[in-house]
Amino acid sequence: MTVIVAGAGPVGLTAALALHRAGVPVVVLEAGPDLATESRASTFHPPSLEMLADLGVIDAMLTQGLVSPTFQYRERGGGIIAELDLSLLAGDTRYPFRLQLEQSKFTRIALPSLPAGTVRFGQAVALGGVTQDASGVTVRTEAGDEFRGDWLIGADGANSAVRRTLHGASFEGITYPERFLVGSTDEDLTALLPGIAAVNYLFDPAEWLVLLRTPDHWRVLLPTPPDTPDALELTRLPSRLLGVADPGRPWRVAHTTLYRVHQRIAASFRQGRVLLAGDAAHINNPLGGMGMNSGIHDAVLLARAVASGDDARLTAVAEARRIVARDHVQASTHRNWEKLRSGGASAYADELRALAADPVASRAYLLRSSMIAALRETAA
Repeated sequence: MTVIVAGAGPVGLTAALALHRAGVPVVVLEAGPDLATESRASTFHPPSLEMLADLGVIDAMLTQGLVSPTFQYRERGGGIIAELDLSLLAGDTRYPFRLQLEQSKFTRIALPSLPAGTVRFGQAVALGGVTQDASGVTVRTEAGDEFRGDWLIGADGANSAVRRTLHGASFEGITYPERFLVGSTDEDLTALLPGIAAVNYLFDPAEWLVLLRTPDHWRVLLPTPPDTPDALELTRLPSRLLGVADPGRPWRVAHTTLYRVHQRIAASFRQGRVLLAGDAAHINNPLGGMGMNSGIHDAVLLARAVASGDDARLTAVAEARRIVARDHVQASTHRNWEKLRSGGASAYADELRALAADPVASRAYLLRSSMIAALRETAA
């Protein structure tokens, strides 16, 4: 058996690692000339860490990453509404914390664990370049090469050529009205905002935001109006950052990204010998850090099912992963967006304070927000 994986992002490389660990030969087709340097995703939840520990890469991740045992809900310009502590999950997981680590660093940790030559760079899957028959899948790339395998896992992102090639593989959903503007800074926000955690959700009736710490930078996520020019929003960023905290001078900004956000899902995650995982199968807003993590779960569980040789199990896993994407990931991230946009209405703030004060309720909430509950409920 040989498996082709389209895409050498965190999801594709995780699938390749899981297959390699199971003794299944794998070829990864990556469109770019090297691993991507873009780092939108940066949070690893406990069950992802468990899966990646089983794949032999956790030590390097813990060395390079930042352990975040708590996260906070805060008032914009005010104090902490609630702080939740993942140590309450110590009986549920080996890793009762979030790990902050950019996806570009993770892929560079994962790649050396694969045999040399596993990843073929400069090999974008051609649109319409996937054909399958009873014995396998043939993949044609834009470079003009062909690859033959028993299975294909499409992990080639939101604009997946694999998904778009599949007959009937729709990608229905919504586009959010705001764009998301992310600025990375090396400002010391722990000094500017004393008591801040590594992961923070800030309520404000006019402008909610998210503050995330990574090993190298703090990242500030801000909503932007839907129709203003991109250049104007980037120009406005310095004044908006001064509204978060004022160091007495302009913030030091390392880089910025402005992008539209969607909630979409493929009609099926399996069509014959072709499987979809990660953003190729489902995309969601980043509030809660579930996108990359659910993709990693897709990759590991689908790879294990492929390696088992059990066709019924593979179908069940593909169906279960779609249920998780629709009923858990998309529902949770959309709810997070709605709550932040509410401006931290007093009733919800009171609800969060009561939650943080109740260890039993907090644990139940953390099981959901860390994605442990979804995996338990849909185990196949």
